[in-house]
Amino acid sequence: MTQDDMKKEAARAALEFVRAGTVIGVGTGSTANHFIDLLPTVRGRVDAAVASSEASAARLKERGIDVVELNQAGTLSVYVDGADEATRNLALIKGGGGALTREKIVAAASHTFVCIADERKLVDVLGRFPLPLEVIPMARSYVAREIVALGGEPVLRQGFTTDNGNMILDVHGLTILEPARLEETLDHIAGVVTNGLFARRGADVLLVGTASGVRRIDRAGV
Repeated sequence: MTQDDMKKEAARAALEFVRAGTVIGVGTGSTANHFIDLLPTVRGRVDAAVASSEASAARLKERGIDVVELNQAGTLSVYVDGADEATRNLALIKGGGGALTREKIVAAASHTFVCIADERKLVDVLGRFPLPLEVIPMARSYVAREIVALGGEPVLRQGFTTDNGNMILDVHGLTILEPARLEETLDHIAGVVTNGLFARRGADVLLVGTASGVRRIDRAGV
């Protein structure tokens, strides 16, 4: 089974969280795209979707799924999205596709966050994947200096602008032992719109595609 097959099976398993008569949140990236492509098989259950990026919104519309704004939808029943890294404690790094701010907003507005990933994304400690930060353009140099002071190596994502008109700094060289604490620290740096750590509001359910099937990991108490 290929890595792409594992992503697809994790996406298929997430369909069971789509309840009839609900508006759902949908993420961004290759694994989320598999979920979008499968949504027409349960179209009768989906009233509409809120997308975390312009790219996902376009893909949903192409598949015949109505797309609405979050301000119109209110609280969502479920948010389904991938991750660049995930721990067994359901802390995540997201933002490889550059949609981290909108992803974090939609996740916060959802009752249940279901993360879908292939087994290569499951790690013991976050940080091997560079941590994205969405940054206001005028603050780029200042934020980079603050990141260096924290022990990170910030690299500007060249030729990329977020859907919000901002820049991405990808931070290398971090070993993230306390993701929730680092998430809060980074969010307090002036000029950082948000960072790609999803720990204070991590996933509620992680569906991991493996060669032997989909493994489900639930947050304690869910």
